[in-house]
Amino acid sequence: MKPSFNLCFLGFGNVNRTLVRLLADRQAELRDRHGISYRFTGIASRSLGWIADPDGLDQAALCGAGAPARENSRPDLTVNVNTTAQNVRDWLAAAHADVLFEATSLNVQTGQPAVDHIRAALEHGAHAITANKGPIVHAYRELRDFAADRGRRFLFESTVMDGVPIFSLFDQLPAIHLKGFHGILNSTTNVILSEMETGLAFDEALKKAQALGIAETDATHDIDGWDAAVKTAALVAVLMDVPIRLEEIAREGIRGLTPQALRNAKRDGWPFKLVCRAQRVGDGVKASVAPEKVLATSPMAKISGTSSYIYFETDIFPGLAITEENPGLYATAYGMVADFVRAAAR
Repeated sequence: MKPSFNLCFLGFGNVNRTLVRLLADRQAELRDRHGISYRFTGIASRSLGWIADPDGLDQAALCGAGAPARENSRPDLTVNVNTTAQNVRDWLAAAHADVLFEATSLNVQTGQPAVDHIRAALEHGAHAITANKGPIVHAYRELRDFAADRGRRFLFESTVMDGVPIFSLFDQLPAIHLKGFHGILNSTTNVILSEMETGLAFDEALKKAQALGIAETDATHDIDGWDAAVKTAALVAVLMDVPIRLEEIAREGIRGLTPQALRNAKRDGWPFKLVCRAQRVGDGVKASVAPEKVLATSPMAKISGTSSYIYFETDIFPGLAITEENPGLYATAYGMVADFVRAAAR
């Protein structure tokens, strides 16, 4: 048996709440098949404040209620509320953290404060697992090298295509050279474009996506191609080992497309999709995100709803494609569980 791990969750929205439930559901399997045991010792969010108990929070209550009350008002939740914690470092120390699951909101421009959260976890001596793309785009090499120096893991499988093993796949493909990739990585635009093809106006299609819970109230990052560009930058930085700034990625969103143009394109057998592309050019990489017409019989044309698709071009495998069919929150949470198993095996 490996040592028991103290797990802390920074940000307690849908992703980390689902992760808590999935970990509880897989607890016996993690123990019996992988020799991994754990307890939840810290939860922090804007609404909850800093909650830490090195003896362990009540797992059943967390799974049922979603989060402990800040004032510990529920008698079935035995927690210590650290009202004096001023920063992440204090909280990690109070919780005796061995693993941090970071799932705060994305800051496209700087990646903060998630970058500092990851750095604080590694400084504390904990493995850092994140669903936030910002730290990869803005500080991947720094955090990767710092984690290695500390003998810890910095992992992020859930940042692109949820829990599909995109990054870890290439760990299993040593000495392979990635020449480029293309794909569809943003589900919100998939849904909007599909609805507009049926005749809905852009605003109506967006409202429908929001009603379905697919699009955020402010869907600017999706509509204008930022989310897809950030994912593209993350893939380039990690898999192609080429640092790339977001402003270096040619980016165009879907605002300029009309229902008529979409219907005509689909009728002609060339529907529009928001496509991410990256290709090696000399020592660098040329990358873009833009609406493209794709052949109706191609794999990309069949991607709809919340599905995603990526096609890798390597020197060994001319084409290696992965399709993810309509994932939910459990897929994202699974990527973090898989990262935990990898970290525990170190």
